[in-house]
Amino acid sequence: MNASVTEALGRFVAETPWEAIPEAVRREAPRALLNHLGCALGVAQDDAVRSALAVLRPWSGPAVATVYGQGTRLDPMSASFINCVAGNLLDFDDTHLATVIHPAAPVAPVALALAEAREYSGREVLQALLLGMEVECRIGLGVSPGHYDRGWHITSTCGAFGAAAAASRLLGLDAARTAHALGLAASQSAGIVENLPNSGKNASMGHAARAGLLSALLAEAGWDAAPGAVEGRLGWARATGDAPDVAAMAGELGTRWEVSRITYKPYPAGIVFHAVIEAALDLGVAAEEVAEVVAEGDALLLARGDRPVRSRGDARVSIHHSVALGLVRGRAGVAEFEPAAVDDPALAAMRSRVQARLDASLPRGAARLTATLRDGTRRVALVEHPTGSEARPMSDAALEAKFRDNLRLGGFEDRADALLAAVRGLEQAAGVGRLAALLA
Repeated sequence: MNASVTEALGRFVAETPWEAIPEAVRREAPRALLNHLGCALGVAQDDAVRSALAVLRPWSGPAVATVYGQGTRLDPMSASFINCVAGNLLDFDDTHLATVIHPAAPVAPVALALAEAREYSGREVLQALLLGMEVECRIGLGVSPGHYDRGWHITSTCGAFGAAAAASRLLGLDAARTAHALGLAASQSAGIVENLPNSGKNASMGHAARAGLLSALLAEAGWDAAPGAVEGRLGWARATGDAPDVAAMAGELGTRWEVSRITYKPYPAGIVFHAVIEAALDLGVAAEEVAEVVAEGDALLLARGDRPVRSRGDARVSIHHSVALGLVRGRAGVAEFEPAAVDDPALAAMRSRVQARLDASLPRGAARLTATLRDGTRRVALVEHPTGSEARPMSDAALEAKFRDNLRLGGFEDRADALLAAVRGLEQAAGVGRLAALLA
């Protein structure tokens, strides 16, 4: 490969026409957008979203971009920041399991905000969304798993590249300018795993969207970056991980589509905990019968989920809480990860009877539970492909049901039909005005 990764991705984003994207891949754009918007509107009243709006509103530039569910507009970078936070807040968003990136949250807000400000068509928005998500997944794949293992929050770090790619496409930047935008994003990429259970994650997520948009606008204005900013000897990938897998980043562009591997969550928890939840449900025993549960999974599951549960952020990434929900409540909806559930004595008691163990033979996303009952008998449940995984994808009907449930949580159920129609018809829409009006 003669071109650098940065240059190859820049060319891919700038020169890939809508018609060259396979129909099956194009189909994921409205699905990803619908899922993102539902997740975001479901938390429109959350303190994290409202406080971000209160902080940014006094400093906002021209109010031309809608903040989801808030009845107001801000400048595109501020709106993108808040909308990204909202889309990712519940850990209910989409997932690229190979990297554990949640692709839409940093990218969709930028595409919508820029389209609203500069009047791009619905098809252009969907194309930018797909290309942006593809770029962030490609870059993430090239640094996995070492990047995440070092403590970098990969959705935040790679989200900046996805947002930059989407904005560059909408702005009509050529290949060279788009490569510069990606290189500029490399200098702003940030986010740490240590902050996942608290507001630090929200800050790096919102920053990813805002930084990506800023990078594209700076590139449009003539700013430049090194050709090897992503994978060079002193570039982003080597600074934040091991030697990058260049082929994973830029091989078979336009032929192998990572966005076709994106999945959608049926539970508002970290993706690797879904198998834990379903294995607990599959055990088929009452919590009071259980003396102890051993939960086994790969290194990522244990590294992320073997933790004390003190907050809803902890609960969403907890092996112990996931087991307890399956056994005590028999469900894992949004309410099951809120403070009241964290403080529930029955759930806390069950969490204390769960042990986590490494089984490196299990693939990422799988889990095995062995329950020892009070009478000495044992029950075992293994889930390798939970609901919503690549092997068991969510149908359009299931995604719609999830969307409606989220709108009900946020108090927007009366807009569900209109929003569904607007998203489904976006490819034919001359602009995003109708969708933005419904989101306001």
